[in-house]
This record gives sequence, structure tokens and C-alpha cells, in this order.
Amino acid sequence: MLTRMLNPSDWVAGLSIAGLLLPEAVAYSRIGNLPMQSGIVALFAGLLCYGVLGNSRFAIVSATSSSAALLAASVLPLTGEDATLRMVFAYGLVMVTGMMFIVAAMAKVGSITDFIAKPVLRGFSFALAFVITVHQFALFVDVKPTYTDVPRYVFVLIGDFFQWNWFGFALGVWALFLIQWLSRYRYVPAGLIVIALGILLGYFSPLSNHGIHLIGNIDIQLNAPSVGRLSYSDWMRLLELGVAMLLIVYAESYSSIRTFATKHKDEVDPNRDLFALGVSNLVSGAFHGMPVGAGYSATAANESAGAASRWAGLVAALCVLMMLLFLLPWLAYTPEPILAAIVIHAVSHSLSLNKLKPYFKWQRDRFIVLFAIGSVLVLGILDGLLVAIGISLLMTLKRFSSSSLSELGCYRDGHDYLTLASSNDVHTIPNILILRPNEPLFFANIERVVAEIQRRVKSLNNVVVTVILSLEETPDLDSTTLESLNELMVSFEHNHNHLILARLKEAVYELLTQGNGATPWQHVALSRLSVSHAVKQAQQTMHSNTLDHEQAANDVMDDHPVDEVK
Repeated sequence: MLTRMLNPSDWVAGLSIAGLLLPEAVAYSRIGNLPMQSGIVALFAGLLCYGVLGNSRFAIVSATSSSAALLAASVLPLTGEDATLRMVFAYGLVMVTGMMFIVAAMAKVGSITDFIAKPVLRGFSFALAFVITVHQFALFVDVKPTYTDVPRYVFVLIGDFFQWNWFGFALGVWALFLIQWLSRYRYVPAGLIVIALGILLGYFSPLSNHGIHLIGNIDIQLNAPSVGRLSYSDWMRLLELGVAMLLIVYAESYSSIRTFATKHKDEVDPNRDLFALGVSNLVSGAFHGMPVGAGYSATAANESAGAASRWAGLVAALCVLMMLLFLLPWLAYTPEPILAAIVIHAVSHSLSLNKLKPYFKWQRDRFIVLFAIGSVLVLGILDGLLVAIGISLLMTLKRFSSSSLSELGCYRDGHDYLTLASSNDVHTIPNILILRPNEPLFFANIERVVAEIQRRVKSLNNVVVTVILSLEETPDLDSTTLESLNELMVSFEHNHNHLILARLKEAVYELLTQGNGATPWQHVALSRLSVSHAVKQAQQTMHSNTLDHEQAANDVMDDHPVDEVK
């Protein structure tokens, strides 16, 4: 039955990536300062949960280098050297992250990572890969600096040059070159082959005589789902850290998912993926696993191996289970430098300078990339990430809060209204001022926009005009914006000017037409249609007002006739 459901290419892909996933799961556990079974538990939680609930047919959800490094950086300052407390905090953070994913999915905020600029993510990924590479290189040479910032860490590493273990260095470099060479072949499980050679070397050679450590026994115990006993303040702290974990895991995952979905013209459902990732992390944390996400390297390997559906990930889980049942005792003979080489290879794609080149073409993006890299290298992974995200959000707010106004005019007497500067064939309409905010209106920019509208109306030397405000860029209105627009409307009525709000989004139109005693929007013309329609509406109103004035003047003449000249 199962074989009929599976595409043969899913079997091939599952077998191919299984050899990559098991070594990486063990290696990422070391990065996260957790027992090795944590990475393996996370591997099964991610593959099974996402395979059932996810949307992408290529995504391979398991522990990733970035989430492992961020987990270690988040938990270590809270627990110090207490290994038991570190595990409680770590698994609690994974569960909190999973619950936040599920809440985000229910709130349908699949575009949450759009608030983090791509230069920030690229800079963070590059710096994180560099940090991981430096720490894994230290395992090559058996040097253990205690600093967390990269400059001092590298300084101590280089300062101990004459104490380096050159046997470990040679073994690690050999493994790194071998895995890079084997990775050129599509269906070859390079990581598994290198691990197998390392096991043979660790079993038959006295590596300990040369100061090379083995990873030791991996004791896998399937714990019952449990929640760590933490205080209320501890859970609140984990909730804060969970925001950073969610942003990084989802940014990395959604980037991988969207890249291959676009390549193969598959549909993307970000909210469904949010939910699937949430369940995966919740299950992983409950069973004492690491945070999981759709890493680029594993997802790319799955796509390259020809996966046709999410069944490839389930096949990979089955293959890893077979390896653990029959090969687990042998993994203890794996030399640490070989495991470090696998990690370096896994993060090497993020060290590519070609991915940073596009962001160096613009001065602002160049600054953001360098700032993100410098923050992570100097401040550490967690603090550097938070600072980089803060800069990204500040830039977003700065952009929105500095909204400018464009004046529109009629193009060649047709129905199109363009900015006056766009063409010589665009002209204004007499007694009508058409303005368009170039960014969404909200509390941070509305005062500046209203002041600019009033200044432009005043510059017309007290000519009575109708102002058409095109709100095509504004999807919703907050209370501050409503109050400011109300004040603008009142000032217009006092000066006999008129206001029309055009091109309203459905949510804005419904909000304004609901009626409110303190905000009499019934005196303002509201239009969901084009600017051209609003212009016709304004011209009809002005024509009607002109006729009313003429009729009023005639009535005055009838009531007070001029004395006949004798």
C-alpha cells in the first residue's frame, strides 16, 4: 500500500538526504550544548510533523545551525554551567517558540518576517556562519577560548598557535575537503561516508594518543512529553527569547520554502507552514529536542535528489531510524574533528560573498549588512541579532513616518491621474488639489501629512478648493489618524474648502461609514473608486454650489429691488 503511494523519486531522495541529516543532527546538538539525542529527537519531530502538516514538498525540517547557535546563546547566560538547568530552559524555549508559531498561524501573520530587512538577514547569516566556523575550527586544533565575542575568541585562538593539535587539524581539513569533493555527486551521501570513514579510523587507530577526542556514546531515551518546572519570571524571559527564535527560524525556513516553490511554480501557504513549524517545535520541545526549521542545505539537497512530495522527508525519517537501530553504537567512535568538518560544510553556503554583493550596490544596504555582521561578531549571536533587528525595525518606521505627498494631475484629458512630475502632458484641474500619500498613513506620520496638506492649501492664496486625498496606499486607519483627519475636515469646513477621500480600501471605507458622533464623516465624500470618479464628483459639487449661490443672489435681488431712476 505504502509503496503504491510513494513516487520512486521520493525513495531516492529520502535515502540520499538521510545520510546528511543524521550527522548534522548529532553535530548541531554539540552547537546547542545539549545531549546528542536532542538533535535526533528534533530530526524526527520535524520530519514527521512537517511531513504530515506542511505545505512544501521540498522542505526538510530538522535542527539547523542557526537555531542551535541561537539556542545556546540564549540559554547559556541564564543557566551558566548548570547542565540540568540548561536543558530545562532549552526545552522550555523550544516549546514556547512552537506555541508562538501556532499563535502566529492563527493570527494569519505569515508575512511577519517582512519587517526584517533582507540585508539584516543576509548579514546575520554570514556572521553566524563565520562564528560557527571559528568555533568548529577550535575543535580541529583542540583549543577552547572562553570568550563569546569573536574578536577576543580569535585573538586567543591565534595566540595559542604553538599549542594547536596538528593531528586534529590535519584530520579535520582532510574530512572537510573529502566531504566537499563527494558533495559534487548528486546521490552520494557525503556526510555519511565521511562519518563511516571516521568511525573506522576511530575504531582501529589510537587517536587518543594524538589528543583527538571521540564523541562518545549516544544514549537515546524517548522521554515522555513533559514541561520543565520554571517560575513565572523564567517563562516570561523565555517568551522574550522566543520572539527572536521565531523570527530567525521562520525567516530561514520561509526563505528556503519560497525559493524552491518559486523555482517549481508551487503554491506557498505561509500560515499553514507557520502552523506546521509550530507543531514541530512544540513536539520537539516536549520530547526534549532542539528547535527545528527548514534549513537551506537540507532542503536544497532534497530538491536536488528529485523529491516529488513530502513523502521524501518521511522516507528519510524511516532511513534514519534504521541507522539508529543498527549503527548507533558505532557512532561513538566518530572523531570530533570530523563532526566539526560536517558542521563547517553545512554552514559554508552562508559564507558566500556572492550573496552579499547585491547589497553593496546601495549605500544604505551596505551599511545595514556591515552593521548586522559587526553586531553579531562583537556583541554575540543573541544580542547582535536583537540589535540588527532593532535597526531594521527603526528603518521601517523611519520610512513610513517620513511619508511624502505627491500631487496628481490629469494625463491628456483622459481617466488616468499621474504625478505632475511624471510627464509634461499631466495638468492640474482648476480648483481641485489632488494629493496622494506615498506611504500608509498611521500615527507616526499623519501629523506631518496633515500639516503639509494645510500648507499647500494655504499657498493657493485663499482660493476655495476641493482637496482629493487618494488613500490607495493605506490599508487601515488607527485612532490617531482618524482624529487628525477629522481636524483637517473641520478646518476645511471653516475655510469653505471641501475634502474627498478617494480610492479607499474596503476596511477603511467600512470604518468611516459606520458613523461616529464625534467624527461626522457623513459630511465628507468617500469613494472606493478611482481618482477620476472623485474628480467628477468634486466638479458636480462645485457646479451645484455655484447654482445655489446664483439662486441665493437672485433671491436677494427679488427681496430688495433697486429704486427706479426717474
